Amino acid sequence: MDLSGLEWIGHASFLLRIGKRRLYIDPFNLDSTHGRADLILITHPHFDHLSAGDIGKIADEKTQVFVPQDSVSKVQVGSVTGVRPGARYEALGIGFSTLPAYNVVRERLDKHPRENGWVGYVIGEGRESVYHAGDTDLIDEMRGLKVGTALLPMSGTYTMDVGQAIEATRAIGADRYIPMHYKQVLGKEGSEKAEELFRSRVKKAVFLKEVQEARYSF
Repeated sequence: MDLSGLEWIGHASFLLRIGKRRLYIDPFNLDSTHGRADLILITHPHFDHLSAGDIGKIADEKTQVFVPQDSVSKVQVGSVTGVRPGARYEALGIGFSTLPAYNVVRERLDKHPRENGWVGYVIGEGRESVYHAGDTDLIDEMRGLKVGTALLPMSGTYTMDVGQAIEATRAIGADRYIPMHYKQVLGKEGSEKAEELFRSRVKKAVFLKEVQEARYSF
């Protein structure tokens, strides 16, 4: 995918423009500049990923919303479909698949348990595909994955930290690796250090400008 069609709204929230379609992943803290969604993909039900208020800003009765099975009832607008890990889906001519997203590091096993069935998404095929990992540690299901763009969390605390994110780039074959889900957790100084380390270790690192950053307190 041409990165001109990918916008990092903030945290783990992205907008993908695919032809005339607008696909949002984990829409959160949206402002008035963000228009209607044709398709919304939700990775898991934590408030900063499944925000009913933000979904309501961009969805109508024709919007297709995909959300883990345990969270279907939490979305009250649009046509809602429950998803499970390891499955293939299609909506509005856009194909995507789900991968598991869960913690394996002992101190955060309770944050995103594997048995909850929460997910990441691979949207599209081959070098045009985008992998949004969701809230996860480095997991076996990432190994051997081939995508065009990989969106990887690196905050630690709730997800893999920057060191593990760097290791994830060795497990995943991608044309570009884009960090996400770290600025609001790490703050300005921590984010800058994480970015510097990631950039120094990952040749295919790409850093997008985060639309929400202008609204941060730091």
